[in-house]
Amino acid sequence: MNRDRILLAFSAVNGAMAVALGAFAAHGAAPKAAALLSTGAHYQMIHAVLAVACALWVGGGRGARAAGWLAVSGGLIFCLSLAAIAFLGLRWMGAVAPIGGTLMIIGWVVLAVAALRTRTFQS
Repeated sequence: MNRDRILLAFSAVNGAMAVALGAFAAHGAAPKAAALLSTGAHYQMIHAVLAVACALWVGGGRGARAAGWLAVSGGLIFCLSLAAIAFLGLRWMGAVAPIGGTLMIIGWVVLAVAALRTRTFQS
């Protein structure tokens, strides 16, 4: 249960970061940077919510937990790589973004497998 609480807390921090970056994108960033920040914040928020759902899925077991960690870490890596491009001009971080994207995709696939392997669905 402790691991689920850590996943939930990490997801909440990611959600807060997504809101902060999205707000900065809307109110203080240059147009090019705003587009990158908005995209990163959007994906990070979706995957923070996915990770919350995985952490709270009582019957999900290891599969749901793994899907949650993949989703939230992938969202963070993706968002931070876009933020590094936007804030620091580190264009080479564009090569890091697909790593985060791949982790997010794998998270969804692992969640699908966990859902199919679960005999009874409990929320």
